[in-house]
Amino acid sequence: MRSTPRRGRLVVATALAAVLGMASPAWAAPSSTTVTATPQSAQVGTSVQLAATVDCPGDPSGGLGMTFFDGGDELDTVPVNANGQANYTTTFNTTGSHTITAAYNGNGECDASHNTATVQVTSAPNPPGSPGGFCLLACGGLINFSVGNIHNPVNIYK
Repeated sequence: MRSTPRRGRLVVATALAAVLGMASPAWAAPSSTTVTATPQSAQVGTSVQLAATVDCPGDPSGGLGMTFFDGGDELDTVPVNANGQANYTTTFNTTGSHTITAAYNGNGECDASHNTATVQVTSAPNPPGSPGGFCLLACGGLINFSVGNIHNPVNIYK
């Protein structure tokens, strides 16, 4: 068989395609992520449980895990178990609406995915103030004495 430049390029291209095809990993399956926050409404300093679940036909564990964000601030990255679950507990120091993102980083079997949830954070209530005066049992409770300007002279005899 006579080799021509055109036939030589075709053989090289076919061999290169075969090598690249064998070296390329299989494409990971698409995944989807859901995230919930419990409770969805909390006070400053109260613990909130973030739970994310990855749905993928493959095993979502391993890889780089699940990264939780509060807005643009990274909270932490935690492992994903074989059931696709990742949990993280946090507290918030500021009031307002906090957008939580759970970002699954993917692995060799599952593509990356993400989802968001919202946590509404309110300020902690101030304890009731003392009404003033002397309190017995509990201020504002059963017995409440008000002490005003009391002058009680003590007579001392010599």
